[in-house]
Amino acid sequence: MTRYSRQDVLRILHLRARQLTAWEQAGLIPASENYSFEDLAQLRTLRALRATRITAKSIRESVEAMRKAAGMGNPLIEASAVGHGSRLSFRHSGALVDPVTQQLAFDFDAAPDRKLSIVGAPLRQADVQEMFQRAVQLEENPLTLPEAAEMYRKILALRPGYAAAAINLGTIHYNLREFSMAEQLYRRATEADPEYALAFFDLGNVLDELKRLADAIAAYQRAVALVPQYADAHYNLALAYERQGHRRRALRHWLTYVRLDPVGPWANHAKAQAKKILSTERLSIVSRAGHLVQAG
Repeated sequence: MTRYSRQDVLRILHLRARQLTAWEQAGLIPASENYSFEDLAQLRTLRALRATRITAKSIRESVEAMRKAAGMGNPLIEASAVGHGSRLSFRHSGALVDPVTQQLAFDFDAAPDRKLSIVGAPLRQADVQEMFQRAVQLEENPLTLPEAAEMYRKILALRPGYAAAAINLGTIHYNLREFSMAEQLYRRATEADPEYALAFFDLGNVLDELKRLADAIAAYQRAVALVPQYADAHYNLALAYERQGHRRRALRHWLTYVRLDPVGPWANHAKAQAKKILSTERLSIVSRAGHLVQAG
């Protein structure tokens, strides 16, 4: 069985060490130095869920409830997790299940009129999901990366609005430094799902690489507007504002990042940047008499 080191996981999923540690501390993934492919798939799901309004506590409660309700060993792999507001539901047996409340809703994404066809044969939601999981598995091996990319392209040809496939294919191109193609795919994901904060975050990253800083800032702004607690988006937005010379705008996002993620090397950097701005920027205020004065 293929095993992945902790550094492999951080590199493949573009995670920071403190995020992996936080998920371990929250009980969403066992603490380890070596991970299986199933662990990797679970972490990919958690990465996508991070760009939602769902807290780690709520995810853990939903996972535990789904285990009990459906007898699943690992719902994040065995079922398709769907964010609904501040709660987590799962696609299971043709329905959307909120395992905490045990409420069911019809899964319109799997409805008969949404099914596609390949040479006259019906393509079920489960078929597309199976293709996606196969592509994810192929993606983890550098030797089969071209096959993964081709699989994602087939998925998008069959289901153009499959945002997760667009993001994953975009990330393949991003890692190959094919930034223009990555941008197209990330934009496709934002158009397919305008509420998908992760798509806007990834779009901001590639626009930054393309030296289009103003466009990158707009993408990061959209990500934090969708999910105000999206710490990584605040961090990158602060960096971008500083590079534009807008240090006071950066300050707000450095402070927000520190509030959301107060421990670790990135938090230390954010604190240092905020302190530097506060110590060097002189803020203009208007006195009660109407005179412009400086406050250090």
